[in-house]
Amino acid sequence: MPPQTRRTSFPTVVIERDTDSEESSSDEEEEDVVEAEEVENGEAVEEEVEEPVAKKREKVPITISLKKVCKVCKRTGHEAGFKGATYIDCPMKPCFLCKMPGHTTMNCPHRVATEHGVIPAPHRNAHNSMEYVFERQIRPSVSKIKPAFVVPDQVHCGVIRYHSRRVTCLEFHPTNNNILLSGDKKGQLGVWDFGKVHEKIVYGNIHGCILNNMKFNPANDGTVYAASSDGTISCTDLETGISLSLMNLNPNGWQGPSSWRMLYGLDVNPEKGLVLVADNVGLLYLVDMRSNSKVGEATLIHKKGSKVVGLHCNPVQPDLLLSCGNDHFARIWDMRQLKAGSSLYNLAHKRVVNSAYFSPQSGSKILTTSQDNRLRVWDSIFGNLDSPSREIVHSHDFNRHLTPFRAEWDPKDPSESLVVIGRYISENYDGAALHPIDFIDISTGQLIAEVTEPNITTISPVNKLHPRYDVLASGSSRSLFIWRPKEESEIVQEKDEKKIIVCGGKAEKKLNKKFAGESDDSDDDLSTLKSKNSKPGKAASKTSRCSIKGKRKILVVSFTLLSSGCRLTPLWSSVIFVSKQDARSL
Repeated sequence: MPPQTRRTSFPTVVIERDTDSEESSSDEEEEDVVEAEEVENGEAVEEEVEEPVAKKREKVPITISLKKVCKVCKRTGHEAGFKGATYIDCPMKPCFLCKMPGHTTMNCPHRVATEHGVIPAPHRNAHNSMEYVFERQIRPSVSKIKPAFVVPDQVHCGVIRYHSRRVTCLEFHPTNNNILLSGDKKGQLGVWDFGKVHEKIVYGNIHGCILNNMKFNPANDGTVYAASSDGTISCTDLETGISLSLMNLNPNGWQGPSSWRMLYGLDVNPEKGLVLVADNVGLLYLVDMRSNSKVGEATLIHKKGSKVVGLHCNPVQPDLLLSCGNDHFARIWDMRQLKAGSSLYNLAHKRVVNSAYFSPQSGSKILTTSQDNRLRVWDSIFGNLDSPSREIVHSHDFNRHLTPFRAEWDPKDPSESLVVIGRYISENYDGAALHPIDFIDISTGQLIAEVTEPNITTISPVNKLHPRYDVLASGSSRSLFIWRPKEESEIVQEKDEKKIIVCGGKAEKKLNKKFAGESDDSDDDLSTLKSKNSKPGKAASKTSRCSIKGKRKILVVSFTLLSSGCRLTPLWSSVIFVSKQDARSL
């Protein structure tokens, strides 16, 4: 998309007076001309006119000037924000991307740096017994030779408008490789078999509002725990959809915003058999998985009154707990000595910390995502944690109506250096404003790949890498997409047909529009999903079935995915509508 020029003046709006008035004199007409000229120059002139009572005037137009008002600093004379794919900075504020003064986002040095804006920080040894144990026992298990990164960079299949509200979290099944779980803003839980594409279901009676986090039961992979903003922890059977509430912080219902409790961070400690969950006032709760009941009293682990948005138990030593929240800190805890103010270490940030994770294999590294457009990496939890080993500048500072961005580790990477995160500020890709999904090497800060699809113009803040396969799941607005690596054979021959399923109650009205993806409501600051014509080629059409609970009709659509540089093209001849009763027999 070519860069758009800023408008220097606004058009003049003319409104005719409806009241009868006296005929204007020649002097007054000249004053009106002068006023119109001043308005065109961007200046508004207020004029007081004495109106005689006895005489009547003709209708005189009133001119109104639309002044430029900055949405960032609320001052007049300039504008700031997105103009297509270009972000215009407010001259009264520092760079929106790196938060440093003296330049704008368009010419920010961290935007075009080959190392993706990395700020190196030397690792300082603590020279203690813990550091010695780490170097002798844990460090050898971490591969020193980086394997070749395999990046899923092509859409394999997807479901458009799968959820009724924006996607908030994703989780792969621990044993079934083709099952993906998803939660949304409305509290619904989706179960999708992306291997068969059309087999999916949405449970809408589990929570009343945002489903923030979910984890599988380590003793029974058929059940999943979920924490919601309605103040409840649920244990749901994926086969039947029957849910059991383990804890409810709002037993008396809505009593006002000051007393309402919401649950955000959630994780499972398999050794102790506990579900850990944290709320919006800084408290940590423990729930016994065997008795499905609360254990002990809540512990204040962050500043009182601040949200605890993330919890993560160390994969090697589950007694080590990492938490993060709105008090600008990520904190490390020992669960054997868990009490207020007893954190082992506090990792300071400049703004809200969206997520904090231990590395997936050795558990020796820490990766945090902060709202100040920084990814921070600590190479060793046994070393000096006063400052991070690296700070990587990345665009994920959003305003609102969007799921927070979280950098996720690649659980298959033995070197523990590849992470994935969506990007907020769009870029111009062959004339289209797209928001890529970035793969970053956190050991150097290098941008490994930026994954895009011309048909996906919405933001993808929720991303999850498969623990065993080279598969990426992304949640964009209400839709889900599965990405796989582009095969070398696709350059020579056409790829097998894959399916993109369109769901939703308004699908019948969308038949005359190509691949239209409507944002759920004002709570999603996402653009619509548009499609483009595909390159000519031959592919046999197949039929996909999409069923959503509560809908009376089922939309059956098939799409073809051709060679590299493909476009998604609907085969409208295969679109049919059937009743709910007939759908059961299909």
